[in-house]
Amino acid sequence: MSKSKGMIWPYAIGISIALVFGACIATVIIANQLPVEKSDTYMMGYHEADAKANELLQARIDFDKEYKVEYVTDGLSLKNTVIKYKITTINLEEVKNAKIEVVVTRPNNHKHDQTLKSSTIVDGVYTFSSIELPVEGRWDIMAKISVGDKKRYFNVKADTREKEVFEY
Repeated sequence: MSKSKGMIWPYAIGISIALVFGACIATVIIANQLPVEKSDTYMMGYHEADAKANELLQARIDFDKEYKVEYVTDGLSLKNTVIKYKITTINLEEVKNAKIEVVVTRPNNHKHDQTLKSSTIVDGVYTFSSIELPVEGRWDIMAKISVGDKKRYFNVKADTREKEVFEY
């Protein structure tokens, strides 16, 4: 009987521990290199959104009791994208005093953010100036809509490759 056959298991355990420890270090290094971006839901940092979650949800409920928001953009394209929203009361009357701030952004990347603040209003449709999108693919269109003291966030995901497809 050879003593060398029984001595391999301590090396296997040592190598396994070193590999697991190395994987943990690699995970921490990779996680620290990824940036923490703004929340894609409420146009603010996720800590602030988390702290105000109940207020944001109640504000949306209060807004939806009086107003209706529709995303009526004809579709996204790389050139000449025009963002449009229609805002009406629950009784389908036009709302002409809404303030809308829109951010068009890529998911999880705020490098190409475009902020739109001024719009024209025709027949209750708020139309923003034409923008150019630098990259094809999926875009998040986030709007903060205020009418008087009521406000809500209205987020849409759309794609330049599929004009007819978007989700709320």
